[in-house]
Amino acid sequence: MPDPFRDTPEQSAAGVTRHWLTRTFGGRTLLAGAGLKLLTRAARLVSDASALRVVDTIGDIALVVGAALLVRQLFGDVRGRLLWRVRRKLTVSYLFIGFVPALLIIIFFLVSGLILFFNVSQYVAAARIQTLVEQADFLAASAATGLQGAENRAELVRRLERRQTGAERAYPYASYAIVPSQACAAPSSGASVRATAPDDVLVAGPWRHVDPPRSLPAWIGCRPVNGLVAYTDAATEWGTRKDVPAHVAARGVAWPEDGRFAVVVDVPLTAPLMAKMQADTGIDYGEVSALRAVTIDRVRYECSGFPLAGHSLHENAAGPAADQAAGWKNPFTRPLGWVTFLSYVDWNSGGSCQASVGIRMTLVRLYQLISAAPVDVNTAFLSILALVGVLFLLIQIAAFVMGLSLARSITGSVHELFTGTERVRLGDFSHKIPISSRDQLGELAQSFNSMTRSIADLLQQKAEKERMEQELRIARNIQMSLLPSEPVTLPGLSVVAHCEPAREVGGDYYDYMNVGDQRLGLLIADVAGKGTSAALYMAELKGLMLSLSQLHTSPRELLINANTILSRHLDSRSFITITYAVVDVERRTLTYARAGHCPLIYVPGAYAPSRAAQILAPDGLVLGLQIDDGGRRFTRLLEEVTMPLGTGDVFLFYTDGLTEAMDGDGNCFGDARLGAIVQEHADAPFDELRDTILREIATFAGPAAQQDDMTMLLLRVEEIGADHRVSSAVLN
Repeated sequence: MPDPFRDTPEQSAAGVTRHWLTRTFGGRTLLAGAGLKLLTRAARLVSDASALRVVDTIGDIALVVGAALLVRQLFGDVRGRLLWRVRRKLTVSYLFIGFVPALLIIIFFLVSGLILFFNVSQYVAAARIQTLVEQADFLAASAATGLQGAENRAELVRRLERRQTGAERAYPYASYAIVPSQACAAPSSGASVRATAPDDVLVAGPWRHVDPPRSLPAWIGCRPVNGLVAYTDAATEWGTRKDVPAHVAARGVAWPEDGRFAVVVDVPLTAPLMAKMQADTGIDYGEVSALRAVTIDRVRYECSGFPLAGHSLHENAAGPAADQAAGWKNPFTRPLGWVTFLSYVDWNSGGSCQASVGIRMTLVRLYQLISAAPVDVNTAFLSILALVGVLFLLIQIAAFVMGLSLARSITGSVHELFTGTERVRLGDFSHKIPISSRDQLGELAQSFNSMTRSIADLLQQKAEKERMEQELRIARNIQMSLLPSEPVTLPGLSVVAHCEPAREVGGDYYDYMNVGDQRLGLLIADVAGKGTSAALYMAELKGLMLSLSQLHTSPRELLINANTILSRHLDSRSFITITYAVVDVERRTLTYARAGHCPLIYVPGAYAPSRAAQILAPDGLVLGLQIDDGGRRFTRLLEEVTMPLGTGDVFLFYTDGLTEAMDGDGNCFGDARLGAIVQEHADAPFDELRDTILREIATFAGPAAQQDDMTMLLLRVEEIGADHRVSSAVLN
């Protein structure tokens, strides 16, 4: 899939948008869907056929499919572009593998702890309020039992006040009321009870939170009731105004046996009582709010929000600010806020509603509730737990920072290597990668720098080698030009030659030259060594032999004179082997001298009784050796031979490159094998004889590389007096 951010020539927003819409399948589908929609809209102006609705639906499908494909392709391209760098991939993988699971573990245990804390605090708060409701019911029931034996109204009041005084010690603002109810009176009720009028309410206690009830609502009937109640002032009907504050209290209603009145006991949830409950449970109660409406027997009751009337829940000396300051010093004693849910009853209507009560509780108090250990031990355990949590968090942060640092180190080195390879690809071998670490990546960067430095050196050497090869090719051409290329015109002789240097230039040399009427000089030489030095000596030898051949008719005297000259100029490690022959066509003789060169192979013509190949090797010392003054030893050892020529005689002058060619086992081709080949093909055309010799040597050597120059010169004596030119073929 092509990347529009890299492959398109236009990098502007318009160019990228054009690419997405015209060069991607999703964009083309989206354009096709839009085109169908436009066509159907235009066609509906003329006709409203059902086929147009089908086309319009197809257009909608194309729009949805095209948009989905574009979003998918865009997501893949953006992801590939953002995660192209290895650093980003490692960072993202580290986040998903290391950081995110650890963070989820922390969140899991934190949420679990908070759930445990809030559930326990809710349970404790609700249980404490329920206990308060049960205490209110108990106070009402005990008062109803204690008032049954009262003789008169005054006795009722006295007993009621005495019970209220006792209850107020435990429950501040506890209030009692006796509410007459003739509907629930038993037929055999006593005279002391009859003295109480139906509308006459007896009260004891402050009743500061609300006016005492003047009558019992109808929903109570004649049964005992207890629970939380919410109500308004006596002059305001409950639920008719949203801005009138309501009151909440634990209320109990109990009946004596005769049922002539009901004892109502209110324990309001005021600040002093809340402070006492906080001391008992460690929970600080806050505001109360109604949450929702409920329906009972198909009657809907609206529940309005309300605060506790006339009292602040933080009337203690310290207050929230002190709690917050203490929490900063010790986080375990700092209260955490939450809510608990309670059911309350509207006194006037009997509707049951849901209310929320704000609560605050400390971690130390929670641990005290679920543990029997002393406070100091609980605090110590919580401190250890907090210390472990902090250490875990610090270790996680340190691991995250170290992971990002390692990822940055690794990817930084990889990026530097990538930059280096790009520079090398563009041909800049001078770029060096900075080594910032001594790890394996640092060693890799150092190896890369060494590699580029080596490549630069190799390229320089390659350029130098190419220059030298070019010069050697020029030298080879020059050297080949020194070999004879012009035919000679002597009747009765055929000459063919071949020279193949082992390298670009070599030290082998052959030549033939006219040295007088009906006389031809033949020369083959081998300069010790290979390469340019041997080629230079070969060029010097050519000039020397051309000069001396015109001065000396005797091969022996020519070589003696040449040795005298060359021994003064050659270095002590160099020498030259040479065979020089003079063919006298008129006298039909061949005179030659061999100065340390390879033997001369001679195959007689058909006139001879035996045509066996002969290896001719007269004595002679190599040229150029500085072994004595004046070259007396060279002169004494050099031998000159003159032999008659007959029709069909074949002579082979050659260098040691032919006979010393070796096969894979190190065996040399040898003079005998070479002589047998010349003997077998002596009557063949010279070009064919030359090619046969080279082919046999190549077959013998096989894949082994040529180690020495191979040069040969073939001479055949033809019928004297024939009207033709002596030909010379020179192959380079």
